Amino acid sequence: MCRLDAVGLDDVPAVARSGRQVEVGPVVLERVAEGRAVVERLAGSSDPVYGISTGFGALATVSIPPDRRTALQKSLIRSHAAGTGPLVDDEVVRAMMLLRLKTLASGLTGVRPVVVTTLQAMLNAGIVPTVHAYGSLGCSGDLAPLSHVALAAMGEGWVRSSTGVESAADALASAGITPLVLQEKEGLALINGTDGMLGMLILALSDLRSLLRISDLVTAMSVEALLGTDKVYSEQLHALRPHPGQAQSAANIRRLLTDSPIVASHRADTEHLVQDAYSLRCSPAVAGAARDTMDHARAVAERELASTIDNPVILPGDRVESNGNFHGAPIAYALDFLAIAAADVASISERRTDRMLDRSRSQGLPPFLAHETGVDSGYMIAQYAAAGIVSNLKRLATPASVDSIPSSAMQEDHVSMGWAAGLKLREAVDGLRRVLAIELLVASRALDLRAPLRAAAGTGAAVQTLREAGVPGPGPDVMVGDQIDRVVSLLESGAVLASVNAQIGDLD
Repeated sequence: MCRLDAVGLDDVPAVARSGRQVEVGPVVLERVAEGRAVVERLAGSSDPVYGISTGFGALATVSIPPDRRTALQKSLIRSHAAGTGPLVDDEVVRAMMLLRLKTLASGLTGVRPVVVTTLQAMLNAGIVPTVHAYGSLGCSGDLAPLSHVALAAMGEGWVRSSTGVESAADALASAGITPLVLQEKEGLALINGTDGMLGMLILALSDLRSLLRISDLVTAMSVEALLGTDKVYSEQLHALRPHPGQAQSAANIRRLLTDSPIVASHRADTEHLVQDAYSLRCSPAVAGAARDTMDHARAVAERELASTIDNPVILPGDRVESNGNFHGAPIAYALDFLAIAAADVASISERRTDRMLDRSRSQGLPPFLAHETGVDSGYMIAQYAAAGIVSNLKRLATPASVDSIPSSAMQEDHVSMGWAAGLKLREAVDGLRRVLAIELLVASRALDLRAPLRAAAGTGAAVQTLREAGVPGPGPDVMVGDQIDRVVSLLESGAVLASVNAQIGDLD
């Protein structure tokens, strides 16, 4: 159960992906009711208060009569639900809903308790509003995406449920949820946050945590496959450059190569290479830098998760103050940084894959690891696929956060593009997973071809997991795309990492 007054980083993927239920306690509802009382007192005042008795954005100077203020909130949601294009994944919408709920539960946004309990009920019932890829500039938060969520809570628009896409009205009725009739301030409170981009950041951090361990695994497998040396991963060498992530990566590779019969077989060979290629020797520097970038991004996510993002916001003394905390720059930068890291980790992985397939650099492996050279092409085109993905990742590494486009008649004249940065990072994470899967596929066959020499315990466990899952070892050509997809699925499920951890303990 996820408690709204104690949402942590691990709760977000659990709710978004695994359907963990959300709990709203009486203390939360009492706090929300206290905040609502402030709004109701101000709603009866003749003084203009942004979002309560005025219009929005460039229309903030327009005074709204009391009898039109509830219509104002409904119109706000309908007009701002301007998303278009393909639908984003359900997990993004669920993460966004949870994070908005967390802010509403602070009692500082001025909504009624029923707004909180309605969104909670939708999440727990698995009702996912349809949210589109285009529409958010990350300026006053993720206005359009959150508006589509709010629209569904009003019983309008469309949702995805267990039966497919249906009208929000029908889905709410089936779940026994009464549609919201918004009152003063509530429409604005539902949409003025950074929840979409923050949700994508937290989900990406969860994925990258495991993928960087997979990066160390496939590096170790490639070192064995290419008859590389383990000496360059020594603790003493990496202590000379004390980046925390680099030390973690090198330590993982050392553990993975411990007692490797393949590495031991050529350690004293005078004809062996004096130095391995950069893609082997420098892997901890790249994967380590990605880890350190993740640490920064995680700190940003934790601070944002502890924030209350709304405009205006309720402060002590019945004050309702406008602010700029909804600007997505802190999150957008972190999203862009991670896209750069993902591109570089994938880039060095593809270089190791290419090296294993090139007979002039593979230390005696057959060309492209083919069974019958000439008749079979082996994994030749698997490297093409990796190269194509890496090329795309380089384009995705171009930052979105520097591309401000003014909006709302120049009232919102600098925007973060954080939503775009988040969507871009999600594509980058998927690309990295596929590139690492291709290296894992290629390295596993290369290790089989080193028989009778055996791989180390950890790397050997990874090979065995692939074989048990039906990924073939050396032999005549079969459809490579299916093999890649099967390995991708094993990475998504965590099966490969689990098998390795079971052999040598959890990687860092």
